Amino acid sequence: MDFYSIARFGHLIFVIAWMAGLMYLPRLFAYHALSAVGSDIDRQFQVMEARLLRIIMNPAMLASWGFGLWLFALRGFVDGPPLWALGKVGLAVAMTIVHMVFANWRKQFAQGNNPHSNVFYRVVNETPFLIAIAAIFLVVFEPG
Repeated sequence: MDFYSIARFGHLIFVIAWMAGLMYLPRLFAYHALSAVGSDIDRQFQVMEARLLRIIMNPAMLASWGFGLWLFALRGFVDGPPLWALGKVGLAVAMTIVHMVFANWRKQFAQGNNPHSNVFYRVVNETPFLIAIAAIFLVVFEPG
């Protein structure tokens, strides 16, 4: 095994874990939005959401970035990265922003302040998947 294979393996594993969390957290929010503030189920959702972020999503995001940057360095772009690679970095930044927005919504739930409906969270639930489709397209086809 070479370093590139190790970096690619690590990147894929942690992106999958990160994506799983990014698609599960808004689903939790959708169910959480239906619960009464201060109820037992409200408190249970708060625990689940906080643990998902702290134990799975945050470490997976950091490892995804770490392995991704390692891959970028190992690829050794001589004349600079091609457009597809820059696009992938842009999509990783977008995914990170989505992650931060979700983390902020979790804090709002913890404060008993949820401004969105369960339908809103069900629609938002598709955002990480759409970004992932675009990123996978860029990796597989390397356009531009």
